Amino acid sequence: MTNPVNKISIRHLDKHYGAGARRTQALHNINLDIAAGEFITLVGASGCGKSTLLRTLGGLEEYSIGSLACNGRPVDGPGPDRAMVFQSYSLYPWLTVMENIRFCRKLHFHRDNTTSADVEQASGRSDALLALMGLSHVKHAYPAELSGGMQQRVAIARALMVRPDVLLMDEPFGALDAQTREVMHDLMRYLYLLEKTTVVFVTHDVEEAIYLGQRVVVMAPRPGRIDSVFDVPFGPDRHQDLKLAPEFTELKRRILDRIRETSGMKTDLEQLKKLTEHQHGN
Repeated sequence: MTNPVNKISIRHLDKHYGAGARRTQALHNINLDIAAGEFITLVGASGCGKSTLLRTLGGLEEYSIGSLACNGRPVDGPGPDRAMVFQSYSLYPWLTVMENIRFCRKLHFHRDNTTSADVEQASGRSDALLALMGLSHVKHAYPAELSGGMQQRVAIARALMVRPDVLLMDEPFGALDAQTREVMHDLMRYLYLLEKTTVVFVTHDVEEAIYLGQRVVVMAPRPGRIDSVFDVPFGPDRHQDLKLAPEFTELKRRILDRIRETSGMKTDLEQLKKLTEHQHGN
């Protein structure tokens, strides 16, 4: 039975592609509860199914076995209760910054039973998001005129425009340089505390996963599955200096060790070392 406290409940979820000899198991026996207002980060080696799981949560992928519910209702496709931000900015190049942010208001399921008060409220929210994201001065610009970091701010503002219950983020800062990424980390923390949206965030960067999340879920490959879950013992008030703290680096080491173990990376390194020693021996 679904716990009403949970925003997302996943039970014994499997996903496979193809059939017969070509059948590929992408996800296996995924069990996870995510509370309302929780910030969860997913990490793991390439091919462990992080993005597949996220897209399944968004209703963009179908699952084969098990159950997946959001707000107590089965997920059987995309819905206005869930918004997604991708690594590629996915902005409409022919629309300005403001038009991109407001675009979701034009979708059919957001226009049903809309009143003039709703329109006025939406206009106020888009202006507030522009200011919050530091985009007011470029609201009439087009995506091609913006940096990568600015484009991603637009994409996040667009996702937040309809106040989604769940924000799904697939490596949204992966293409940014290190300095811009740190700025986006602090902006993301601020937005999360302000909006109190449930967030599921996929990343390859363990440091990013710890700094942003309340729990770090480590996934393992072949097939994609949940290996372990680490509680992040740091409160909501976080600063970049936290990344240098001994308890932060220790948690990072433990998570990295699990990723190496589950991906077979340690074994590969040992084999490479033996091969190198053998070649030098000859």
